[in-house]
Amino acid sequence: MQEQLLRVARECTASSLRRAARAISGLYDAKLAPVGLRGTQFSLLVALGLSGEPPVTALAERLGLDRTTMTRNLGPLVRDGLIEDTAAEDRRVHRVKLTAKGRRTLERALPLWEAAQAEVAAALGGKGRRQLVDALHAVTAIAALAD
Repeated sequence: MQEQLLRVARECTASSLRRAARAISGLYDAKLAPVGLRGTQFSLLVALGLSGEPPVTALAERLGLDRTTMTRNLGPLVRDGLIEDTAAEDRRVHRVKLTAKGRRTLERALPLWEAAQAEVAAALGGKGRRQLVDALHAVTAIAALAD
């Protein structure tokens, strides 16, 4: 059993991905800190910048989050005036959109994100970074098939 436990500790894909996610999140969080954003918040603002006023459920699906996590992540952005909840015709459907302040914050955050991307690309090499992203997309697809 000890040998099997050592193998799990060395080779577990899930544990390795969690460690890597925490590490890379920390790097992006540190780079985005001057504008008061965390990486997760930046991703939400980017998604809203691309999609206008999506229903919260659709936004959660696009970002791979459950509705509870999405609601929790939206709270600070609403509180800080970066996004607003817009009324939909069907009151059961909540839509969100960027505010002017949210757009300005996103514009200020983009060069900081570029710096984080450049740091990762420098460490992995451009080709290595692209291969990593492709592999992560494949892992996401594998997990989606398992659902």
